[in-house]
Amino acid sequence: MSVITLPNATLDTNGNDTSGSAEAVARFDAAFDLLLRYHPDVVGAAEGLATTDASLPIGQAFVAYLSLMTTDVPDLAGAREAAAALDALPKNEREAAHAAAINAWVDGRWHAAARTLDDLLVRWPTDTLALLMGHLLDFFVGDSQNLRDRVGRSLPSFDPGHPRTGFVRGMHAFGLEESGHYERAEAVGVEAVERNPNDVWGIHAVVHSYEMRGLVDDGIRFLRSREADWGSGNLFTAHNWWHLALYLLEAGRYDEALAIYDAEVHNDASAGVSLEMLDASALLWRLTLDEVDTGDRYAKLAAAWERQVSEEPWYVFNDFHAVVALCGAGRVADARAMIERLERYVADTPVQPGTNRAVAAEVGVPVSRAVVAYTEGRHDDVVAGLLPIRRVFQRFGGSHAQRDLLQRTLTESAIRSGQLDLAHALVDERLSQRDTSVYGLFRRSRILSAQGQDERAVAAWKAATANRARFSAAS
Repeated sequence: MSVITLPNATLDTNGNDTSGSAEAVARFDAAFDLLLRYHPDVVGAAEGLATTDASLPIGQAFVAYLSLMTTDVPDLAGAREAAAALDALPKNEREAAHAAAINAWVDGRWHAAARTLDDLLVRWPTDTLALLMGHLLDFFVGDSQNLRDRVGRSLPSFDPGHPRTGFVRGMHAFGLEESGHYERAEAVGVEAVERNPNDVWGIHAVVHSYEMRGLVDDGIRFLRSREADWGSGNLFTAHNWWHLALYLLEAGRYDEALAIYDAEVHNDASAGVSLEMLDASALLWRLTLDEVDTGDRYAKLAAAWERQVSEEPWYVFNDFHAVVALCGAGRVADARAMIERLERYVADTPVQPGTNRAVAAEVGVPVSRAVVAYTEGRHDDVVAGLLPIRRVFQRFGGSHAQRDLLQRTLTESAIRSGQLDLAHALVDERLSQRDTSVYGLFRRSRILSAQGQDERAVAAWKAATANRARFSAAS
């Protein structure tokens, strides 16, 4: 790739030298501002950059990243096309670094792409495109520390009055939450959202901070009070509705949670993108663990996943959620076939660290097998598969809230297999972090009852019921 020095380069809105005319760079900045808000018009803006401004390196980088961030295999072709176009253009050093990160990501070297953007941001800390894409990569590979620190390193370089600074603080809030700084995450996130009410990523960071502390009623009230800001018209709508549905599950409002699933998370009009379908799988599986009838929803979701999954795995976090849907639909043989496909994939040698293949081998295949075992009632096998790797679940991506379905599956199987001491320890661990957890208190009651500790079981049941009543009253 060619790297050039442009003494008269255009400055982007963050003051970074950018190859291209002032008009073209302004169109890129406008497109990126749409992405910060997850506005659907960003797709059309990207198409315009790819055609009208085809010679703009940062524009081609934007197009490539937009395709990659979906984690959908069908979008890889567009990412590769934009990456090739970017490679062919003259670039300055910063743009060449973007090209290197994109090529690593396209090649499936997710961690290498994240490290390349780390290095880029050391030199150009206000490159918000690099910051956002690095932030998403940290999320996709489960690097909670860098999810926090990547933004923390750049944030002091942003002018407090700059229009993008609030969105950067929204990113920081999510990194703070995923690394355990829940109160700080709430404060930073609320500040970001007060500055930009349409910062749906910042809204979701605050929602996560309530989830992790068991503040279900606060979460319901927060989302309901800001529904006009996040409830429609953005690319993150389904995920934030999913969060509201999780709160409603804890409140015992199952009919409302299912109504959200049908209206907002997955239905016949859904786009069929992985980021929405994995939320659908996770929501239905939580309902399954709570023994709630989900009707024919799994069957429709499994069919949608089949249309999305490719022969060559790309992001095993998505593949796992496809397995969940297939198992929920009773299609265990098809789930096994998908796992066998993953097993063939990881059998290829050598398995390079930091790739999807390595993560699939370490986490993706074992957790997928565990879901099949749960479906078949082999609860000892579930425990044997999940317990040794529960401390590294995060390596295959997602948030703590998304991966909690694995912790819940492990706990439920420990109970059902009669491993009550283990189940008790797992529940105590959960309640030490969020003592209002209705899920945790009901499981504690069930375990204590099985252990013959009837008085303590009744006390746990009463506490769960009181919390559920409190949460059910929130609106």
